Amino acid sequence: MSSPPAPGFNADRAIELARQTLQIEAQALLALKDRQGEPLAQAVGLILACTGRVVVMGMGKSGHVGRKMAATLASTGTPAMFVHPAEASHGDLGMVTPADVVIAISNSGESDELTAILPLLKRLGVRLIGMTGRATSTLARHSDVMLDTSVAQEACPLNLAPTASTTAQIALGDALAVALLDARGFREEDFARSHPGGALGRKLLTHVRDVMRQGEAVPRVRSDTGFSAMMREMSAKGLGATAVVDAEDRVVGIFTDGDLRRQIEQGRDLRGLSAGDLMTRHPRTVRADALAVEAADLMEEARITSVLVVDEAQRLVGALNTNDLMRAKVI
Repeated sequence: MSSPPAPGFNADRAIELARQTLQIEAQALLALKDRQGEPLAQAVGLILACTGRVVVMGMGKSGHVGRKMAATLASTGTPAMFVHPAEASHGDLGMVTPADVVIAISNSGESDELTAILPLLKRLGVRLIGMTGRATSTLARHSDVMLDTSVAQEACPLNLAPTASTTAQIALGDALAVALLDARGFREEDFARSHPGGALGRKLLTHVRDVMRQGEAVPRVRSDTGFSAMMREMSAKGLGATAVVDAEDRVVGIFTDGDLRRQIEQGRDLRGLSAGDLMTRHPRTVRADALAVEAADLMEEARITSVLVVDEAQRLVGALNTNDLMRAKVI
């Protein structure tokens, strides 16, 4: 049960202010888009030529934006970190080397903690990209490249709290990251390597060999194995299927729980039959070096729940089913 609204709360005004905020910030981004040109290309060029790291700095709300920007750059192929300007004045400036590029963020361009270290950065020989809303500010004057993040107004009704200005900073940081990842030829596989714990990382980095059952855990019988012995093998291994192999362990067929159900539905007497009589010949198989997501796609396409893993000579090396893929969080 929801709590009653606070005294004096006006729902219509809240909705109107929310819509107004989104409208102001959307207009700020459109204006920002139209102002991008050669300076942005210069900033991208500076970062691409950087042999060190990108060091992002900012105070207050711009600092929060800077942390997000550094994280986005780092995850898309540009080594980056955030350094707090106030801490930089007390030793953390030692993290910055002449090989680095600094991105300094300040809407006013006059944040005391930031402007205090700008001469030191220039003395180090660090290339400086300034993101500011004031082209005549101290930050703009010290910058090798100045990116204009000015906005016509903040979304705050008092025109005080950083709202539209921080939205512009975040968006421009994303624009830089996208331009850089494209210039570097950054691919899905590269993204996955920096996100191994995420869903995309699991899909692009997990191979069949990482999740398949191996050795004695893989059910297998010969073609002449009787029905009862085959069922014992299937029950013991819990795959929901068994491979049927020849004397060299090459896969010649598969028998699954679904095959058993269909045979029973037909009223067939299975007791005197062998695996060779009942198996499905030429089953779908995958290689151990295939991506696990490829095995999942194959199983979905063929509407099967188990697949055998073979080597280049079609010898059985493993098996997996949908439960194995779900445990690995591939599906």
